[in-house]
Amino acid sequence: MDNIYVTPEHELLRDQVARFIAREVEPFAAAWEEEGCVPREVLRKMGDAGLLGLMYEAEYGGGEADALTNLVFAEALSQSTFGGFIITVLVHTDMASPHLFHAGNAAQKARYMPDVIAGKTITAVGITEPGAGSDVAGMRMTAKRDGDEWVLNGTKMFITNGVHANLYFIAAKTGTARHDVSMFIVEKGTPGFSVGRALKKTGWLSSDTAELVFDNVRIPAGNLLGEEGKGFYSVMKNFQTERIALAAMAVGHCTQALKMTLDYVRQRQAFGATLWDKQTIRQRIAMLDAKTRAARQFMYHCAWSVTQGRDIVQEVSMLKALTGELVNEVLLTCQQFHGGMGFIRETAIERLWRDARVLGIGGGATEVMLEEVAKRYD
Repeated sequence: MDNIYVTPEHELLRDQVARFIAREVEPFAAAWEEEGCVPREVLRKMGDAGLLGLMYEAEYGGGEADALTNLVFAEALSQSTFGGFIITVLVHTDMASPHLFHAGNAAQKARYMPDVIAGKTITAVGITEPGAGSDVAGMRMTAKRDGDEWVLNGTKMFITNGVHANLYFIAAKTGTARHDVSMFIVEKGTPGFSVGRALKKTGWLSSDTAELVFDNVRIPAGNLLGEEGKGFYSVMKNFQTERIALAAMAVGHCTQALKMTLDYVRQRQAFGATLWDKQTIRQRIAMLDAKTRAARQFMYHCAWSVTQGRDIVQEVSMLKALTGELVNEVLLTCQQFHGGMGFIRETAIERLWRDARVLGIGGGATEVMLEEVAKRYD
């Protein structure tokens, strides 16, 4: 499925990621599902291969690539059949560490960025709370200045990489205005900062997800990330990168599921013929493939628009809503066509089916995305 945005260099990156997944992920990741996390040595191997800092500065070990190259990476990564592995990496590369990249000062970047890119330091971002998800401005966690320190109090919920990360970028209210939010750097082991509990999920089983508790957590004033009171806008800006990455994950799940299902229905015998011989099966697969290819082209166009510096909040919101719903339609149908095997734990199609469900929820629920689209019509 070539497109006008992909270069030979992109294909080399895609092949590199595919080899890594085949060698280091697919043979072992079933055990990670049982353990509830991706081994950190696997992430360090990705760092050694130069895959964890594609868009970051070369002086810290990054690749200084553009948004299209980053999308190729995310899509290639999403050919894995283990969504928990995929999201562990994408949170680190596209959802958490970009806050440091975009808003960090020279001292902060020099201190943290080399190990982030090398995979020695794994990152998480804390925005969602028990009572505030897509409504970022509704958060209740506070940060108050006390001399040369900030004091953080509150709780974060559904934080991917929350259990095993080393470095956290935390959003907190620093004033009374609705959008008066700031971002802070919090290191693991800071007194008063703890993992309240590891959360058990329906899917993404090899991804560690946590409730984080901040009880009078004191951090140096220098751990403010970016300007005070500007964190809301930093979060909104990074949502574009995050949502394109989640779209790539959805499209990756769609292409893998369709490929598996096409192979399966061509072999599975029923009523004297293969399932592929049934017209309704052929036509439904063809339509889902058409939708997936259309969504993929839209996704690449969005990433290209980012490289052109365009304001595409509406388009990216459309993309997130579209792909989050499409992946659930595709996986439900593909699972159905696998019959009883589609409901057996540890089969790839069953795993993709349950991993897909959250893509219409996380990173901006479909309904929230559609409201973002609607309010931008002239």
